[in-house]
Amino acid sequence: MSDGAGGRRRRGLRFPVSPTGEGQTVTRFELLFDLVYVFAITRVSEYMAHAHSAPGLVQGLLLLALLWWTWSGYSWLGNQARADQGLLRAAMSVAMAAIFVVDLTIPEAWHDAPGGLYGPLVLVCAYLIVRCVHLVVYSVAAAGDPGLRHQLAITWVPTAAGAALLLVGVLLGGWRQTLFFAAALAVDWGVVYLTSRRGNWRIHSATHWTERHGLFVILAIGESILALGVGATNQPVSTPILVAAVLGIAVAIGLWWLYFDLVSPAYEHRFREAQGQARTILAAEAYTYGHFPIVAGIVLAALGVEGVLAHAGEHRPLGVFYAAALCGGTALYLAGHLAFANRMHYALHVGRFVTMLALLAWLPAAAVLPPLVGLTGLALILAALIVVETIRYADIRPSLRGE
Repeated sequence: MSDGAGGRRRRGLRFPVSPTGEGQTVTRFELLFDLVYVFAITRVSEYMAHAHSAPGLVQGLLLLALLWWTWSGYSWLGNQARADQGLLRAAMSVAMAAIFVVDLTIPEAWHDAPGGLYGPLVLVCAYLIVRCVHLVVYSVAAAGDPGLRHQLAITWVPTAAGAALLLVGVLLGGWRQTLFFAAALAVDWGVVYLTSRRGNWRIHSATHWTERHGLFVILAIGESILALGVGATNQPVSTPILVAAVLGIAVAIGLWWLYFDLVSPAYEHRFREAQGQARTILAAEAYTYGHFPIVAGIVLAALGVEGVLAHAGEHRPLGVFYAAALCGGTALYLAGHLAFANRMHYALHVGRFVTMLALLAWLPAAAVLPPLVGLTGLALILAALIVVETIRYADIRPSLRGE
């Protein structure tokens, strides 16, 4: 069923939600909703920094994936009906409270603190409340659309299976919890992806969809700037701190430039041109799934920047942990861009592929060099890519950006 037909059918019914139409933009309530994710990303970054280990990085990424899944679900819901009115606003308010509970329990996600409630179980229960509220309200918003309602009914199956795996994981604890959390995500993400190929999901506003994801990318980049302040906490103002701060801001601007200067406008045009099932598939593969490595890469890079700021004045090596986060995170960010381009049917960005390899090659050197040198190398590599793309795409930039 086409988007237009879906819109007419929804307008012909009476239910306590306001349908989203083509051209609808992100509502202010959705911006408020996203604020709990700002805190969530900060908590995940703090968790990984405190763990300071490979298992800690894996656990942090699993938590980030759980949070991303909830945010993506409410983005689909906000594209079905206006988030700032009626039932949706009430439901998303409940979800905000539950997500904030998840945020508070992140430090205890694997290791319960003495006293109080059992942290890992509280986290999973709050997460499941967010998921269940989403599916129930989505079903209400899908009134009059049998295909979408059927898809939502199917989605309860991987949600329930994932919930069982999460609960078993928190009861077992330790490395087994990590395995069960990974399995829960694999089941939930995998089954939803396979069933979404039938084309029963709906995207009613391309503008809302692309703007929504662009705002989350900015939110994640904001975390990299916040990491500068966290890393410099309790550090006396010094020349190394100031240089590291300037380089950190340059890296944040570079990450912004690589997404918003050309990529976002170009792919937004392509997304708007797609219609019906083709648009839905792009929404799922290029945005819901394809944007997670982009966001995860930003969060990891921010963790690396925080480590540099915390040790900016030292001459000892940065170390493998922060070098892997700094260079590996930025490489993952570019890998996400390449996957995004592939799903949007654009040719391979050779410059970004080469830059990704350069970052991975720089990682061992950054680990054994002083922190400030490692960050300088990263900033120079990104700057080189930006200069090359600025020159290469100078002719098409005005048309893509509507100038």
